[in-house]
Amino acid sequence: MAGSTYGTIFKITTWGESHGKGIGVVVDGCPAGLSLSENDIQEFLNRRKPGQNKYTTKRNENDTVEILSGVFEGKTTGTPISLLVRNEDQHSKDYSNISSCYRPGHADYTFDAKYGFRDYRGGGRSSGRETIGRVAGGAIALKLLKEFGITVLAYTKSIGPYEIPSSEYHFSEINENILYMPNITYANKASSFLNACMSNCDSAGGIIECQVKNLPAGIGEPVFYKLDACLAQAMFSIGAVKGMEVGDGFSVTSTLGSENNDEFYIENGMTCKKTNHAGGILGGISDGNDLIFRTAFKPTPSIAQPQNTVTSTGENTTLSISGRHDPIIVPRAVVVVEAMTALTLIDLLLLNMSSRLENIIRFYEK
Repeated sequence: MAGSTYGTIFKITTWGESHGKGIGVVVDGCPAGLSLSENDIQEFLNRRKPGQNKYTTKRNENDTVEILSGVFEGKTTGTPISLLVRNEDQHSKDYSNISSCYRPGHADYTFDAKYGFRDYRGGGRSSGRETIGRVAGGAIALKLLKEFGITVLAYTKSIGPYEIPSSEYHFSEINENILYMPNITYANKASSFLNACMSNCDSAGGIIECQVKNLPAGIGEPVFYKLDACLAQAMFSIGAVKGMEVGDGFSVTSTLGSENNDEFYIENGMTCKKTNHAGGILGGISDGNDLIFRTAFKPTPSIAQPQNTVTSTGENTTLSISGRHDPIIVPRAVVVVEAMTALTLIDLLLLNMSSRLENIIRFYEK
């Protein structure tokens, strides 16, 4: 299987299946000398692990991370960092009824069409459990970004029909509700909506917004490795993502150039913008303003309602999906968005070190 590695200098390679012995990641390109412990990584894994509340799968996993290599005496050594999380609560029998048919909304059919073989136990490599490796690797990237004073914050902007206007954000409330919404009033409304979905054996989708602060101007390349293009690749690599927009996004189609352009001005010798419709990116390169983007997640495709489908031998049938599934993916995906954002940014920051000759000369000066 190709395509399990992400990054150019700071690289991650994720491995493992939902119902295999474990899930993990190999992180390569991390500079030596970064303080790193299993606790640094565990705090992020705890945010995405199952069984936390009624809106997450009841799969009982501790998701405890083990550092197998690349760290000595609490510091990274510059060599590959191998991280392992063991699977402890696989119920493979829950998937026996889908071994010969394709679940609507899942990758079952396309995986079979590509490889002529699939691991039907929880989706195998296509399972959301694969994101453990991303979050573990992203935790290291986030710690590296902190060395530069760069912060990444993602949160649930909407669930179903309940979308929080940016004027009503209360960021202190994000961790005060299980949906990670920056407004408890909207979180309560969304919870009632999700309860109704669950009663109807249905699921819901939503939007995750992400803000990056203190990212310097000049990050990203002007052609194929544009900052927004790299972020889009990172976001669309997450299962269930169906859309992504930067800044004002799709709403710019109904504005005029005179409204959408961010005018510049000088303040304390610094180039600033009066507005941030561009979301912190101009020409694929960061402009020094807050980086803001949104990612749209579809409803969880595993639902207990009867659905029409076909078997792998070409027969029509119906299917009701049993087992342990999230009625919504969004809250557990918040930390995944943060992780993929951090992985993208740290890689582009490292690539940017070679953009000017003077920087290279300065680095090698004795």
